[in-house]
Amino acid sequence: MAVRATVSRFPMDQDAQEASGLPWGLTVTPFSSQDENGLAPTYGSDGDLLPRCENCYAYFNTYCELEQWAWSCSLCGTLNGLSSQAITRYSHPQSCAEMMSSFIDLELPLEGSEEEMMFARPVYVAAVDLACSEEFLELTKSALQAALEALAPGALFGLATFSHKMGLYDVQGPIPVVKNVFIPPDVEGTLPIDLEDVMPLLQFLAPVETCKDRITAALDTLRPTTSWERSAGASQGLDGVLMGGRGFGVAMEALFKYLGSEYGNTFALARVFAFISGPPDYGAGQLDTRRYGEQYASKGEDADRALLPEQTPFYKELAAVAVQAGVCVDIFAVTNEYTDLASLKFLSIESGGSIFLYSNTDDSTLPQDMYRMLSRPYAFGCVLRLRTSSEFKTGHSYGHFFPDPQYENVQHIICCDSYATYAYDFDFTNTVGFSRYSSEQPVLQIAFQYTIVVPPEQLSRSRLVTSSSGTHSIQRRLRIRTIQFGVARNMNELYDSVDPEAVLSVLVHKVILASLEQGVREGRILLHDWLVILTAQYNDAYKLVQYKNGNSITAQIDVAFSQCPQLQPLPRLVFALLRNPLLRFHEEGVHPDYRIYLQCLFSALEPSSLHRAVYPVLSSYSTPDKQAYPRHSLSRAALITSGSPIYFLDAFTNLIVFYSSTADPTIPFPPPQDCLLRTTINKLKQDRSITPKLSFIRGGQEDASAFESYLIEEQDVDGSGFTSVMGFVSFLEDITRSVMEYMK
Repeated sequence: MAVRATVSRFPMDQDAQEASGLPWGLTVTPFSSQDENGLAPTYGSDGDLLPRCENCYAYFNTYCELEQWAWSCSLCGTLNGLSSQAITRYSHPQSCAEMMSSFIDLELPLEGSEEEMMFARPVYVAAVDLACSEEFLELTKSALQAALEALAPGALFGLATFSHKMGLYDVQGPIPVVKNVFIPPDVEGTLPIDLEDVMPLLQFLAPVETCKDRITAALDTLRPTTSWERSAGASQGLDGVLMGGRGFGVAMEALFKYLGSEYGNTFALARVFAFISGPPDYGAGQLDTRRYGEQYASKGEDADRALLPEQTPFYKELAAVAVQAGVCVDIFAVTNEYTDLASLKFLSIESGGSIFLYSNTDDSTLPQDMYRMLSRPYAFGCVLRLRTSSEFKTGHSYGHFFPDPQYENVQHIICCDSYATYAYDFDFTNTVGFSRYSSEQPVLQIAFQYTIVVPPEQLSRSRLVTSSSGTHSIQRRLRIRTIQFGVARNMNELYDSVDPEAVLSVLVHKVILASLEQGVREGRILLHDWLVILTAQYNDAYKLVQYKNGNSITAQIDVAFSQCPQLQPLPRLVFALLRNPLLRFHEEGVHPDYRIYLQCLFSALEPSSLHRAVYPVLSSYSTPDKQAYPRHSLSRAALITSGSPIYFLDAFTNLIVFYSSTADPTIPFPPPQDCLLRTTINKLKQDRSITPKLSFIRGGQEDASAFESYLIEEQDVDGSGFTSVMGFVSFLEDITRSVMEYMK
């Protein structure tokens, strides 16, 4: 569980927090196997016996004061009695995880019989769009083959298809059998028959270890629906236009109900992989994609506002059905046509799933992403809860979860991998804040309850399960991290404790929220104004601006934060974020689906990955085996002054190796497999949540625009209304002018 706060020393009170200009909050990656310093939790058992505060329900931890018969809660100060069992337990502190570490992971007893525990299996269902091209189908088949290789033994797999009809495959017999049911064309319609009546669920879900060849044979039979089939089955859509017959909404709704009927009995986790090649345009949940295009010019609407909200509540309501059924949805959209991910995204983000967008089939990394996603560890049925000491509280929470309808600050996450990251910001509960005379320090506690599938080789280590070999079991666990923070006594201490990457994470969440509610223009203004206010507050705190008769008389605004190294990266990060497609205008050619994809990707990344995605890391090499400089600014000037022959750019989703036109022709191109540069690239690829595209460019001989497009510091921040002449230098000049205006 990695936790990164925007400031490691908290502001003293509300006045100090507002005067700093900084966001106050943190990011948490709950299923990360280590904390932010690389330390693993202390493992233990008997999580159900861990004492809890009777006032705030926080768990006992190493910051609590322990007496012979009682303990004082480190969050609210309440004195709690100890049971005789706990007194005995804590007389041997070396045997208790919670006495040894503030970061613990405890086993919990499972509800239900041992037999239910043993046979609760993970379930994966592929829902494949057949209103598609041959190329899309070939790519999807490759991705599902990769998925079958990655799935652990013990998993159950189901294959479903959708177009103007829905197909369920029985792959447990000698030859694959498909049963189809037609999807009604009307927008209020549901399937005329329950899927359980079409095919019993246990006939549909096949054990992967015994049926892999038959699943492959079933995949080979998939064919796109023909234009004749579609015209026969498709409806006359809006305004009498013939629709293509992609009944995605109805198919998803039927699948969730199908899987939800057996929830908790047959399986522990259900994941639906939805492969879609275009917008849902048939039956319930169909989307009007004509809202994207020339009509905005005629209506005078702001496309940047109009294309961000969903056009129908259908998919948001359907996401609630998925969560209720315990189903996580991953959407794989392989299309360059407008698919309205703004409406579809709720299926994924509220169920703890992901959205992947590929603009074409030629260079798609879909099979690699599929394998990577299923090979890494993940938890399911998760509950995340953050508690704070009484002086402060959580404000907003951000991330791909489903908020608990009853309890505040409780989030449900159907599926959570080791990369999934969530963010919170904080507010003070009173005007006093953290009293400067108090010895009490701010404390927060994050509790993460989750379930994992335990393979047979690990079962023998678990005291809960003793059973025959070869059977997978599920295990419920409780991971708790309790952290005590210092308090900054003055503004210099507060600024010196800043984590710029955590600040970027919280800012990105706030900007995405502002964009969704008020449009991209508002998101940009919010970001620009934030940097102006921070710069003004910093200059004020360090007394860099002299005042005379109430007016500032010195124009020497320090916009580079030269006296505070921790703040220095922020102007570049804000500049890069304003250049990013996330916040560029519709008329600059940003596809609305790509913007939504970036919103979903950026809002789940841990801070270091987000930093790379916003402001890529550019390093240089004097030879493929020797690094020259670990980091350059993203400018042509940096390349010219460095004079290195090889550059490596890591933009998170893209990795580019660039040989300068002046590089010695004897340097091998591309770099050989056993060199330092390749080793670095391979490690980065291995540690990444999605598959980055790797390209090699030889300057002077090949088109270098893919590399040069990342050299943003000389580029104008177009269309912003903020900067109109040059790149980063002009941006800083504009911020300086705005700060002087603000401080008048």
